[in-house]
Amino acid sequence: MKRILFLLACCLGLLLSRPAAAQDQDRQKIESAKIGLITNRLNLTTDQAPRFWPIYNEYNERRKEITRQLRRPSKTGSNDALEDINESVELKQKLVDLDKEYNGKFLKVITAQQLQELHNTERMFNKMLIDRLHPQN
Repeated sequence: MKRILFLLACCLGLLLSRPAAAQDQDRQKIESAKIGLITNRLNLTTDQAPRFWPIYNEYNERRKEITRQLRRPSKTGSNDALEDINESVELKQKLVDLDKEYNGKFLKVITAQQLQELHNTERMFNKMLIDRLHPQN
């Protein structure tokens, strides 16, 4: 397991050090590394895998869209801060609702332990990316 994480970290390091012109290709490689890590950590059976990935891909796309909306600069500027705050809270609630919805869908295909491992693996992967992008001196 340590060897897999080491290789993944090395790959991420190489991907993140490339010029900005190759961002799309880098995103695809990062996504492939994430899929590989999830596959390895969840230990999906041959029955689970073809049912799991379409659900996960749909969930991931919906989550990305909500996250993009959260990152957008406020439309109203500083004129109506309360409106901006309320919109942010609503989007965060959408993320929670999405997790609840998809947890139910995932549990029809994978076990609760695998679902917990999925969430842990995603957090671990994101932390590895952040650590690679912003190394501490």
